[in-house]
Amino acid sequence: MSTPLQEIQAIAFDLFETLITLEYLSHKTAHARVMQSFKEDGLSMQDETFLTAYKNEAQRFIEQTKKDNRETHNKYWLSAALNHLGYRIPPDDSRIAKAVDAYFSAFTEHAALIPGTLQMLEVLKKDYRLGLLSNFTHAPAAKGILTQLGLTPFFDVILISGDIGYRKPHPITFSTLIERLNVPKEQIVFVGDNPVADIQGSQQAGLQPVWMQYVQHQNKKFAKNIFGTSETTLEFEVPTISDWAGLLALL
Repeated sequence: MSTPLQEIQAIAFDLFETLITLEYLSHKTAHARVMQSFKEDGLSMQDETFLTAYKNEAQRFIEQTKKDNRETHNKYWLSAALNHLGYRIPPDDSRIAKAVDAYFSAFTEHAALIPGTLQMLEVLKKDYRLGLLSNFTHAPAAKGILTQLGLTPFFDVILISGDIGYRKPHPITFSTLIERLNVPKEQIVFVGDNPVADIQGSQQAGLQPVWMQYVQHQNKKFAKNIFGTSETTLEFEVPTISDWAGLLALL
């Protein structure tokens, strides 16, 4: 679709698979770093035994998050898995914090900008307030990736679900974005790749959604979101783009 957007004062973006990709990230690599971190701290266990417990506990927390959109965090998954194996280690233990950082170090190494992202933001920054609203359990890792890729200076507002305590499409995530941007909601565009979290969520909050489909069009191998890919049919028309030239044309 190419319907022009109306009376825009601010543009906000999702992060993963909208501005950046985690191309060729292997969760096996990330999990191996967790195991290495625990072994360095004297926690001896079979890799497969722990990973089975970890995946089961993670899935339990994730299923609850899908019901109420309250953000969960990897430290709880790790603590629960360790407790299952007889290690009574609370979520805020320094050994778990170290393992979380080890896990997300793999994300940092594989993060890459979608082509033309910096140039697009440079153009938009001249005329609009810019915001970012991302679902990500561990906010420090997301913010580190933003800094590493040179994105941080472009944004007037940066919001990560791990800080907010809720994930998109929960209304509080978008109301916080609107408040921080200090722009009428109907004059904010929200660009994202997820049809439920980003497109339905922003539309229900009163923003103007734009559906970014770069990843779908490129058909590359990207790390699967641990919360799953939302397959849905939208009940309303929405502008769709597959590159940043498409967004600039809508504006």
